[in-house]
Amino acid sequence: MKSADAFVAFTGLDPRPDDSGQHRGERRLSKRGPGELRRLLYLAALSAAKTKPWRPLYEHYRAKCLSSTAALVILARRIARTAWSIYTYKTEFDPARLTNPLK
Repeated sequence: MKSADAFVAFTGLDPRPDDSGQHRGERRLSKRGPGELRRLLYLAALSAAKTKPWRPLYEHYRAKCLSSTAALVILARRIARTAWSIYTYKTEFDPARLTNPLK
């Protein structure tokens, strides 16, 4: 994969727009990739939300009035992007890089 965005799109965790003209529809998951991979990333996010490095990120999105499922999907996307980065650049996991929730 050439980018983390391409990897996230492959997993099916990317938002699919439902727009037409001036109408801006609801964004939903594309679900285009392997369902098992999406399930495993979601379960990893469920577990990660209870750990010290990932908990503040989960609580940040919950504080923005997102449902727990939506916050967990965001975490799953973040885990996928982090895994892609670690694999591509041959680095180790650094929890300090998770502090900015806007990335």
